[in-house]
Amino acid sequence: MTELGGFQDRVARIDLSEGDVAYESIDDEDAKKYIGARGLGVKYVFDQGPDVDPLGPDNLLAFMNGPLSGTQVTMSGRIAVCTKSPLTGTVTDSHHGGWSGARLKWSGFDGLLFEGQADDPVYAVVEDGEVELRDASHLWGTGVHETRDTIEEEVDGSYGKNLSIMAIGPGGENEIKYACIINEDDRASGRGGTGCVMGSKNLKAVVVKSSTKMPQPADPETFREGHQQAMQAIQESEVTAPNEGGLSMYGTNVLMNIGEEMDGLPTKNGKYTSTKAMREAEGVDIDAERVSGENVRENILVDEPTCHSCPVACKKEVEVQTMHKGEEMNVRTESYEYESAYALGPNSGHTDRDAVAVMIERCNDMGVDTIETGNMMAMAMEMSEEGKLEEGDLEWGDTETMIDMIDRIAHREDDLAELLAEGPRRVADRKEAHDNSLAVKGQTIAAYDPRCMKGMGIGYATSNRGACHLRGYTPAAEILGIPEKVDPYEYEGKGELTAQFQDLHAISDSFDICKFNAFAEGIEEYVTQYNGMTGRDVTEDELLEAGERVYNLERYYNNLVGFDGSDDSLPARFLEDGIRGQGASDGEYCELDEMKDEYYDYRGWVDGVVPDEKLAELEIDIGPGTGVSSESGTAVSSDD
Repeated sequence: MTELGGFQDRVARIDLSEGDVAYESIDDEDAKKYIGARGLGVKYVFDQGPDVDPLGPDNLLAFMNGPLSGTQVTMSGRIAVCTKSPLTGTVTDSHHGGWSGARLKWSGFDGLLFEGQADDPVYAVVEDGEVELRDASHLWGTGVHETRDTIEEEVDGSYGKNLSIMAIGPGGENEIKYACIINEDDRASGRGGTGCVMGSKNLKAVVVKSSTKMPQPADPETFREGHQQAMQAIQESEVTAPNEGGLSMYGTNVLMNIGEEMDGLPTKNGKYTSTKAMREAEGVDIDAERVSGENVRENILVDEPTCHSCPVACKKEVEVQTMHKGEEMNVRTESYEYESAYALGPNSGHTDRDAVAVMIERCNDMGVDTIETGNMMAMAMEMSEEGKLEEGDLEWGDTETMIDMIDRIAHREDDLAELLAEGPRRVADRKEAHDNSLAVKGQTIAAYDPRCMKGMGIGYATSNRGACHLRGYTPAAEILGIPEKVDPYEYEGKGELTAQFQDLHAISDSFDICKFNAFAEGIEEYVTQYNGMTGRDVTEDELLEAGERVYNLERYYNNLVGFDGSDDSLPARFLEDGIRGQGASDGEYCELDEMKDEYYDYRGWVDGVVPDEKLAELEIDIGPGTGVSSESGTAVSSDD
């Protein structure tokens, strides 16, 4: 039991195999050591045991909010979904915004832990501190949007007022390895295949119906001081200030033109570092500006919805009228994000703005990750070009086929869709196509080229959930100069910088607040708000140690399932013997080995493995029958 402020001290453990629901308290020591949301969620997954089949009944699927979720804290509308990933085999956590996290807190819960596997499809209804399972057989096979509308009628609520619906589409039902969970406003827990795990459990949706019972701070005076300080920082930041440009004006896609100008935008499956380089080399009509935030705002923007307690409103809802196979289409979708636009656009060899909008909407309704889907199609395009696909060809920039391909993948309709549904690692293994994959640990990179932004290179390699820009967002320093400007092409110092960013983001993910806070706030604002809400009196160093503990627990979990330093790699085209950068990044490659040495030294790891001494230092419990040999630097499981 915990008496810390910000917690409801109530978690539901739902056994889907038996249809039973039990309620338990939050362990006070765990709440202090792992903060909440991501940290506590990973601890629950760790305690379940790493040696589980990601798609088996023993895998835990944890929906978690944190002590700051659903409070007055700015941008505190996040929720974490933690599990063992079917895409990578690592522990993973995937977050989405909107109102789901806040409403889960207001409904009386800190988390929902789903175990087992239902015999028939069900959905969970959460209201006033109770969880009820209902039949979802009539919803199986429907897209996310139809599912949302049907459930809204059945539970007599309004997702614009008191209702949040987190659902899977056919992608999750058919266990696409990168299926995601979509909430009512098309916000996605996208990475790692959380929707695939949900589908394996026959869980169609999680519905949260709540009143607005916002938690109050345990220490109001300290909280008020921290909240005012944070609000001032957000108002003064060029990146987060409302209506002053940056995220507020253009959303995440403000980075499209910036990445292009830096020659740091992976294009044509990372063969080029910008659309300009591809255009000059191949004479094709491609230009990143057409899918940029500026272009979107000027031409197809229709609304700017926001999440709980957020003045930034980075979401850019769009509407397009376009033609597809001779038929007129009218599509409205939220939101036209940078990562989605990169993967479904330039990295797939085109910059058709309206086609990208249609593909984003299709991915959301089918419930598949936009980044992974786009990158999988780019991988298939390159393999087709090299004659490696017997299952069928996919040509560069063929947007009509790409649009259809999303539905085909989600339903596993044919041999090519069946292949691509398995993710990049399995495709590479089956087709001897590792040179065509942009994946690390089985998950593909985001829209930051590590030949240009070296911090992103070591960040991709050492991310605990596979290639990811959000574990440690070094472009904040490399592009935006936050907290200070560093040279994106310099590799020295990037190992330490990346580890520091990773620990800081582990804190914000465990609070659970949006990472965009970090463009304005720092550890000082984090500590004051956390102490004010919980009633604790931790120091900056103590909170940073908690972030380090979360990151090391994740790495230890991965060590126990067999990951070590050899898995902290990058696609070959980014390394010394691969494809060099072009334009502003002319001749550049990513000096990964040098950065890994610096990173491991800073972390105190042995070849990517957390040694016993580090576990003891961070007070991470080692369960019986498992451990890490600090002498050999190799993971050891109870089965060895």
